[in-house]
Amino acid sequence: MTGNKKVREKLTVIKVGGKIVEEEATLCKLLDDFAAIDGYKVLVHGGGRSATKLAAQLGIESKMVNGRRITDAETLKVVTMVYGGLVNKNIVAGLQARGVNALGLTGADMNVIRSVKRPVKEVDYGFVGDVKQVDGAFLGELIHKGVVPVMAPLTHDGNGNMLNTNADTIAGETAKALAEQFDVTLVYCFEKKGVLRDENDDDSVIPQITPDEFRQYVADGVIQGGMIPKLENSFEAINAGVSEVVITLASAINATGGTRIKK
Repeated sequence: MTGNKKVREKLTVIKVGGKIVEEEATLCKLLDDFAAIDGYKVLVHGGGRSATKLAAQLGIESKMVNGRRITDAETLKVVTMVYGGLVNKNIVAGLQARGVNALGLTGADMNVIRSVKRPVKEVDYGFVGDVKQVDGAFLGELIHKGVVPVMAPLTHDGNGNMLNTNADTIAGETAKALAEQFDVTLVYCFEKKGVLRDENDDDSVIPQITPDEFRQYVADGVIQGGMIPKLENSFEAINAGVSEVVITLASAINATGGTRIKK
């Protein structure tokens, strides 16, 4: 009976990289724009540069493989302090100042996100988590009560271990879990206006991409590197019930530009 079908409320999940939340000017602009988003919302953030800086101050070497951090026991302490503490609470405080009733969360808080330690294959990434379960029902309860979750890129394994976890993945998995209750738009913010046809031309944004177009762009070398997993995550989210995925500038989260991912 389509006439009685309940219209789901809109929810926006915004994922922002560390660079945006680690510099005062870009953070203030982001918080202003995020506060202005209508309806329910969730913010997922990174913070890698701050973690690298603190690790260096503590004499801990940061090791990266293909742009991904190796998280040994000492590095895990640093990222837990930085992501779950310094960066997360700065964002929460900034949102409170703008009238947004934010709550900072890691995956360990209220068992919101459970992960498993990534198995060792070609590379041992250490204490890095692969998401297994997101408690969308609990997050939905918070959101309906007017709480705005601000999620750090940290999860746990249920055995007392924190795990460093990719923020793009957390955003995608959270969006998928909440799509059962809400009409979800997932927005990945990064330093470009969207997915570019020509990486040397910042205005060559591809306005929308379907799965067939994505495969062709990859085959032609138009889309490559770190953009491939970001788009793969986007299509997974769409296939799991997320209504729309947008890849755009952080400064454009309330605009109509960027690249939209279509079925």
